[in-house]
Amino acid sequence: MTIEALRTPESRFAALPDWPYAPHYVEDLKGYAGLRAHYVDEGPKDGAHTFLCLHGEPSWAYLYRRMIPHFLGAGGRVVVPDFFGFGRSDKPIEDSVYTTEFHRDFLLRLIEYLDLQRITLVIQDWGGLLGLTLPLACPERFARLIIMNTAFGVGVAPSPGFIAWRDYAAKTPDMPVGTLIARGTPHLTPAEIAAYDAPFPDARYKAGVRRFPQLVPTEPDLPFAKLSREALVWWRDSWRGKSFMAVGAADPVLGPAVMDYMRSQIHDCPQALVIQDGGHFVQEWGDEIAKAALAAFSR
Repeated sequence: MTIEALRTPESRFAALPDWPYAPHYVEDLKGYAGLRAHYVDEGPKDGAHTFLCLHGEPSWAYLYRRMIPHFLGAGGRVVVPDFFGFGRSDKPIEDSVYTTEFHRDFLLRLIEYLDLQRITLVIQDWGGLLGLTLPLACPERFARLIIMNTAFGVGVAPSPGFIAWRDYAAKTPDMPVGTLIARGTPHLTPAEIAAYDAPFPDARYKAGVRRFPQLVPTEPDLPFAKLSREALVWWRDSWRGKSFMAVGAADPVLGPAVMDYMRSQIHDCPQALVIQDGGHFVQEWGDEIAKAALAAFSR
């Protein structure tokens, strides 16, 4: 089955501030033939740790630009994919293409394709909803966790703020991505805001942006909710790697209350680093977070 998709012109990504990373592409992932996925892949392939950084809605790999240099400086390999529908990856036109299985299976196939080992899973937002389920399929590949403003998708709404966000997204088919991200991240420059808009020349490219909020499983009988409950049990009872948590306290959707619960469900997760003025896109305070995480892991 051929999936019709749009491809953002490369010219849209010219001169991105603080983004020196060459794009990498794969077009033959099992189950995704004909779709081109983008990922950043920097640092030594045989590094002691591989930092797999997963973005959320409606951002892309660019969100990690303040953290990548620190992970590279620690000698790690850094892999940052763009989900289909986001960033430099192809963007299927039909909203119905985007499902939790579509995105999760993409991550599993990419991990296999790149043969990622000794993974430090770095997650936020949908990067967490999806990423937290990955070790169920390949636990031996995961060694450490850096978790920020996210939740398990167990079949309940994570907060009243999420319901408001989902309703807003449903009524806004041409979401102003850069403006939205800047709303809770006031230190962004105009060029950085433009970088978040770069993947989306017009509304036709935003099917993934429209779909992600509607995919959060808020009903307990959904298959992904069941999978997420299994993942919660795994992180609580089976996980033995090191963890680090950072929380953007100004996030109205996945802020301190949600993250306090997350911490209680992750085995031996230490007290969180709280970024008091940090919003939902807390990676924009990533210099502080990355330094603190690396320091914690070295102890």
